[in-house]
Amino acid sequence: MSEKPRNGFTRRQLLVSSASGLALGAAAAAKATTVVGTPQWVPYDHNGPLHYDTPGWQFFSSEEAQEVEAIVNRLIPADDLSVSGKDAGCAVFIDRQMVTDYGTFSRLYMQGPFPAGTPQQGDQCEFNPQQRYRLGLAGLEKYCQGQFQKHFSALDAEQQDKVLTDLEHGAIKLEGIDAKVFFQQVLSNTMEGFFADPIYGGNRDMVSWKLIGFPGARYDYRDYIALHNQKLDLVPLSIIGSSAWTPKG
Repeated sequence: MSEKPRNGFTRRQLLVSSASGLALGAAAAAKATTVVGTPQWVPYDHNGPLHYDTPGWQFFSSEEAQEVEAIVNRLIPADDLSVSGKDAGCAVFIDRQMVTDYGTFSRLYMQGPFPAGTPQQGDQCEFNPQQRYRLGLAGLEKYCQGQFQKHFSALDAEQQDKVLTDLEHGAIKLEGIDAKVFFQQVLSNTMEGFFADPIYGGNRDMVSWKLIGFPGARYDYRDYIALHNQKLDLVPLSIIGSSAWTPKG
């Protein structure tokens, strides 16, 4: 085969150059430094994980927060396996998410039109999550005052479950927003908060990870790869370490 140069390189020179590059890459990898501890947050630093440790409510008013806590308390009631959604920090998780780009949908196209879609087309609502909570909580308050002369949070557990069931099935008409849209928003965010990394405000003490045996955000599993059919009982780890860290509500 001809060794005639192409663009200044012969085939042999190209192979030698590639081999040298691989060798240098391997040498660099061999001298790589292991990162220890929690690295500083750099991307989108204005909204990094430490943002979620800020005490107090960031989006909800105290009255709204009370109602959200009551809702998540019924969506995930306490039992012999787990604490409630409130005690797991789901309302705190939702509150913190509302002051991010997710809460405003600022990275999504939201100019419409907004025709009703099929179930396969997903969310077609014109409201972002912040608006859904504002409208939904206001509509729920008006409904509960009209029906029971009480806040949702003041109803007994059976009444609360009935209201939530009616919201889910669209049997309640809320002023300003579709009941199903509001219910699905709260339900989805509650589940996210229950299973998310605790750094985001929910899953306090990694309660849900302990419940399902999820080991968390570990660096690697090389020590366990060869351990087949064994119960490992790994202590869950958050992005920021052990379960001793708890976000402030």
